[in-house]
Amino acid sequence: MSSTSEIRQAPTRRERMRAATIAEIKATALGLMHEQGSADLRFADIAREMGMTAPALYRYFSDRDELLSALVADAYNDLADAVEAARARVPDDDPTARWYAVSQAFRLWAKGEPQQFALIFGAPVPGFVTPQDGPVAEACTRAITGLKALFVEAHQQGRLGPPLIGEIDESVRSHFEQKMGGPNGDDHDLPPETFQAVLHCWSHLYGFTSLEAYGHLHFLTDEARDALFASNMRLAATYSGLPVD
Repeated sequence: MSSTSEIRQAPTRRERMRAATIAEIKATALGLMHEQGSADLRFADIAREMGMTAPALYRYFSDRDELLSALVADAYNDLADAVEAARARVPDDDPTARWYAVSQAFRLWAKGEPQQFALIFGAPVPGFVTPQDGPVAEACTRAITGLKALFVEAHQQGRLGPPLIGEIDESVRSHFEQKMGGPNGDDHDLPPETFQAVLHCWSHLYGFTSLEAYGHLHFLTDEARDALFASNMRLAATYSGLPVD
């Protein structure tokens, strides 16, 4: 039998109302970002949309930066959810198919959540510095880990061959060894040249998705963009060392 301390109590009515208001503030902020094409939010605008006074918002967020930090953490966690779900739907012994699934999940997430994509991958918000620790950093790490996990898994399984570009600049090698290698590093099992190839894949995926998200590929039909994306991801898989038939 569970002890009293282990029994989870249902949220009180006040807690439910507070959570609902916080969710409404976030949704309103994202809506305003979409309307104005910028993440440079003002509490006065959010309050007006919600029929509140600006000072009332300070009961939920201490300032604009705390609200933006919460939105950034939400965005990274939403992205992580999408990527992890896509990877889990493909057997772990097929890393190439996992790469295609994960990259497509990233692309579809960006298309379905343009405000969140712009918030974490678009132009920096004036005056806002993304926190380097706490919930934002944890959510960012979770999202990035989900994107690179399949390469680590493929390498551990012996299914990741050497990348087509084996040369690696000493500055990249040094960064890998100092920041990400060693026994305590998340990527200590990856050779430096493979780490570089993973960054190449990420650049390829982010570059295409950004071009599409900001309308620079709209001269192509939907079918043509789909085909171009697929060939780009096949190219990335090929030069990273993933098995491609």
